[in-house]
Amino acid sequence: MLNSLAMRGSWILSLLLCSLVSNAQVPGVPAPAPVPKPVAAPAPAPLPPSIEGAAWLLMDYSTGQVLLGNNVDTRVEPASITKVMTSYVVSAEIKAGKLSPEDQVRISENAWRGGGGGTDGSTSFLPVNSSIALKDLLHGMIIQSGNDASIALAEHVAGSEEAFASLMNAYAERLGMRGSHFVNSHGLPDPEHYSTAHDIALLSRALIRDFPEDYAIYKLKELTLNGITQHNRNSLLWRDPSVDGIKTGHTAAAGYCLAASAEREGMRLITVVMGSSGEKKRADDSQALLNFGFRFYESHLIYAAGQSVVESQIWKGEQDSIALGLLEPLQVTVQRGKYDQIKAVMDLPKPLLAPYSKGQQVGTLRLSLDDQVLIERPLVALADVPEAGFFGRMSDELMLWWESD
Repeated sequence: MLNSLAMRGSWILSLLLCSLVSNAQVPGVPAPAPVPKPVAAPAPAPLPPSIEGAAWLLMDYSTGQVLLGNNVDTRVEPASITKVMTSYVVSAEIKAGKLSPEDQVRISENAWRGGGGGTDGSTSFLPVNSSIALKDLLHGMIIQSGNDASIALAEHVAGSEEAFASLMNAYAERLGMRGSHFVNSHGLPDPEHYSTAHDIALLSRALIRDFPEDYAIYKLKELTLNGITQHNRNSLLWRDPSVDGIKTGHTAAAGYCLAASAEREGMRLITVVMGSSGEKKRADDSQALLNFGFRFYESHLIYAAGQSVVESQIWKGEQDSIALGLLEPLQVTVQRGKYDQIKAVMDLPKPLLAPYSKGQQVGTLRLSLDDQVLIERPLVALADVPEAGFFGRMSDELMLWWESD
């Protein structure tokens, strides 16, 4: 036995000596300089397009990342883009079973006077005291931008415009639209009626995600209602076949506004341009943002839902480790050629102490690029880790005390 140990020790010592000799430099002979590896320079990207609007942005639909923008959280008048919020509320109330698309909606005198044919704003020319199916009113509000249709829908859903506005604000808060406040369903000017480019993009994203059947109305180019045919004011629907929404807006105070969305090869982008100088300019700028985004950005799936991101040591539990992952897929959108530069950081409590339940947040995963945080997601337990018994907890308590000493 002793001879065996001696032989093994001699063998290990020989290896160490060989290692030292092989790493030593021979006197007088300089070590060869390492051959530098060629580094491929990233492909150059042009400057983003110059956008005229008072506030604007480009958002990736899948991740919700704002890729480009200016004054994205500045208050602006949303004008008729307000009707996207109105349609979201109507769709949500239908989904909740409180309304039916076949409901007959009466056109009140208030709706007729406030948004009818005798007003300066956009209208669906609905006769006073007539009745029309809710689904047709929704088409009229979205495609024709009818103010009368908006008011009639608000009154049917909530009894009055004031009550409907409170619903709008409740849904806006739920969607994270922290810079918005609504007092009417149509978007005509009011000092207390405002939004932001970012909030409008959040709303657009939620509409596409939550109510795809109703979002499909936004790509229709014309509608005949009450014998009158009107065209959709979103001119991008005629320019670009990848564009399928969403809504224009204009008042003298708000300027020309457009929220748009397009999908190409599985990638969807959302643009918002507020306060432009004309119909053509808002469309040109929106098109430029879409083209730039599709050309110079790409999306990558980082982790699938339920995929283990890390196995971390856990104390005082029935297991010694816990698998952490994400509840939803994690996708990130970056400029082409920069994917390999993304850095991931995990914030976890130390030490991790059981118990944890499946789906319970344990820490945070943060992705950054060029010292800018791209996205944050909660790291959750992928399985239950019950608390250990008394002796198991005491044993780990001693180990923790020993390691902290």
